[in-house]
Amino acid sequence: MAKKFIPERYENLEVVDINQKGKGVVKSEDGKVIFVSGVVPGDQICVETFKERRGYFEAKLVEINRPSDERATPVCSHFGTCGGCKWQNLTYEAQLRFKQKEITHNLTHMSGMALPEIEKIIPASKNYFYRNKMEYSFSSQRWLTSQEIMDKTSEIEKRGLGFHKAGMWDKVVDIKECHLQPDPANKIRNFIKTFALKKNFEFFNPKTRSGFLRTLMIRNSNMDEFMVLIQFYKEDKPKREAIMEAILEKFDIKSLLYCINGKANDTLYDQEIFCYHGTDFIVEDMEGLKFKINSKSFFQTNTEQAYELYKITREFAALKVSEVVYDLYTGTGTIAQFVAKDCKKVIGIESVPDAVHAAKINAKENGIDNAYFEVGDMRKVFNPKFINQYGQADVVITDPPRNGMHPEVIQQLLALSPKKIVYVSCNNATQARDLNLMKEHYRMTRTKAIDMFPQTQHVENVVLLKKI
Repeated sequence: MAKKFIPERYENLEVVDINQKGKGVVKSEDGKVIFVSGVVPGDQICVETFKERRGYFEAKLVEINRPSDERATPVCSHFGTCGGCKWQNLTYEAQLRFKQKEITHNLTHMSGMALPEIEKIIPASKNYFYRNKMEYSFSSQRWLTSQEIMDKTSEIEKRGLGFHKAGMWDKVVDIKECHLQPDPANKIRNFIKTFALKKNFEFFNPKTRSGFLRTLMIRNSNMDEFMVLIQFYKEDKPKREAIMEAILEKFDIKSLLYCINGKANDTLYDQEIFCYHGTDFIVEDMEGLKFKINSKSFFQTNTEQAYELYKITREFAALKVSEVVYDLYTGTGTIAQFVAKDCKKVIGIESVPDAVHAAKINAKENGIDNAYFEVGDMRKVFNPKFINQYGQADVVITDPPRNGMHPEVIQQLLALSPKKIVYVSCNNATQARDLNLMKEHYRMTRTKAIDMFPQTQHVENVVLLKKI
């Protein structure tokens, strides 16, 4: 029989740090490490533990006895409820400092490499309204506040459109205004919800697998073009056309799309996307390079900071016109095309066929004839046939997903033995872990971070490795 957990209350604890999930870290007098949501370093707080984990405890905040000097007032009315933007209560200067601290800690203690001088993190010029893509879920049973639950005097509308409540896969927080995507994104979302409610359309219920409206995706580009994609759970042509026509009448939409998704999950990658109006893409522009972004394209969600990221990558690579570059996890080939003019040729490698198809189209339309793109399993791609076809890589750029590179990919990379590796990462913990596997062959000569996601704990980091 499991031992019953007994909550403990602690008074006047000071928050000393923030963990990788954005929770405050405190230490009790009896040596317990405790994680608490909704606090910032410097707060003096009262907490009550509710769960014991391996090596730490989780606690709920009871009271802030003395607020930190680095505490900020959140601008969003949904702060603390929707689960996003967890650092809105922390000044931006402090956010940058803690992101830099996390990177330095992980590279120091996990990479096994000697650190060069830590270069100053590049801040974002926009702390809000910086994202170019947002995804929302329709729900027939939205998350209700305690006040709404207690209010028996009026009929409560239970349908909502917004983000999933943290820890509740079947509940959605109805969003009135989100401070992440520029206008008219909020107006588009609210109009669609209001129209659907007025027409009494069914919102999706994931438990019963029923309903009509399932998800909404809004994308925008730095060319001021907007894409709207509605995911319907089932086909109902009159209703579908009614909501699509209403959107077109109200907004200037470059790409209006839809799909019918009756499967268990919301993922789009195996779905057929239909173009109801306009084109099936919008366009991003960087240094005159045009990138067509479709509904399934991976593109950095902060366009302005993505440009800074690509410039740092290019600077670290310091390419020569005689050099061959491999770009691993190339996606739609944005980095590959960004550096193509500086090298002999660049070969982008990606496991998603649709992404490679888009990369080839973009390269052709950009007039780039020295960028090549291949679909392949990254763990198997560096075989003699591949190298004979494209040549030995002088420089490798790698930008893997959050879980980093597979150990077999690292072994392949070590066997390839390029002179330089530029490692771009959205998760510096897995980046440091991967570097540890390369420490016998490479040394770290530069590292620089870019804040892509203000108000969150996430940060991008770029490392330059040179062969020993």
